[in-house]
Amino acid sequence: MAAPESLLVEHPTEDIVVFRINRPLVRNALNLEVRVRLADEITRCGADSKVRCVIVAGSDVAFAAGADIGEMAEAGPVEVMSRNVQKYWRAIMDCPKPVIAAVEGFALGGGLELALCADIIVAGEGAKLGLPEVKVGILPGGGGTQKLARLVGRQRAMMLIMTGRMFGADEALRMGVISELAPTGQALERAIEIAREIAAMPPISIMQIKEIVNAGVNAPLDTALMLERKAFQLQFATRDQKEGMRAFMEKRKPKFEGQ
Repeated sequence: MAAPESLLVEHPTEDIVVFRINRPLVRNALNLEVRVRLADEITRCGADSKVRCVIVAGSDVAFAAGADIGEMAEAGPVEVMSRNVQKYWRAIMDCPKPVIAAVEGFALGGGLELALCADIIVAGEGAKLGLPEVKVGILPGGGGTQKLARLVGRQRAMMLIMTGRMFGADEALRMGVISELAPTGQALERAIEIAREIAAMPPISIMQIKEIVNAGVNAPLDTALMLERKAFQLQFATRDQKEGMRAFMEKRKPKFEGQ
C-alpha cells in the first residue's frame, strides 16, 4: 500500500488553496519532504493569477508539533548548514498572496515558526503554542527567536524561549502572536471565511498592503510612510481602483479583476 500524501491540497473555492499537513502518526512533524513541497506549492500559488489566498493547516490534533527530530538528531553543523531548511520558510514569507495559518492542537517549535510565516494566524481555543527547542539541546532556528521578540517584546520572548514552555491560544492572542481565536475545531472554517473576504478585494491592493507592511514594520517611520505613499499613488493606475470607486458612487458591489 502506498504511503499517504504528507501534504494534502484542497480547493474550497477556485481562488483559495488550502494546504493541509498530513503526518498524523508524528503529530505533523515537519520533515524535509513537507518543507520542500509546501515551499514549492506556495511559490506556485504566488505566480498563479487565479489564486487570491493561501491557507496552511494541519489536523485537529496538531498544526505541526515541531521539526522531525529523527532527521536531525545525529547531524553535524555542516550538514545542518547545507540543508538550510530556513530557505523553505523564506519562500512562504515571500509569497505575494496572503497566507493564513489555521492552527488547531499543537503548534510547537518549527510548527509555530511555520505559522509565524503567515500574514494571519487563526487558532482554535484549544491550541497549544510554544518554542520548546531548548529542551532538546538547541534553540529555535527558523525565525522563532527574532519573530517572537518582535511580536511580544524582548523580556517576554526571553522567558518563553528560555523555558520552552507552551502557552494557550488565549494567551497568544493577548500577546499578539495570533490574529484571531476560533472555537476549537473551527480554525480552518474561520480561515476560509477570512480568505473569502480577502479574495473579494482588489488583488493588487492586497499584494501592495502585504509588501509595504512587511517592508515598513522594521524601517524608519519616514521610510515606511514613503513606501505607503508610493503604493497609494500606484493604485490610481489600476482598473480596480476605477471600478471600486465607481461602484461605491453607483451603490453596487464592485467586481475586482486584478488589473
